Amino acid sequence: MSAEEETTGDSTAAEVIEVVGKTGMHGEAMQVKCRIREGSNKGRIITRNVLGPIREGDVLQLRETQRDADSIGGQ
Repeated sequence: MSAEEETTGDSTAAEVIEVVGKTGMHGEAMQVKCRIREGSNKGRIITRNVLGPIREGDVLQLRETQRDADSIGGQ
């Protein structure tokens, strides 16, 4: 099992499938759509805000998979 497929503690792996755009007061965060890879929400696509460099194909370790981030533009 590779490190990116491993579930550590209470986190769940999610793969970035689209970078939506910049968000935050100064554009410091990126909003991404990611597909949950395991658990009860496997296959579900959610929107999250991520700090730091990110690109499509990256794998995130999410502590919580129930909430979506608000869409850019506030609507």
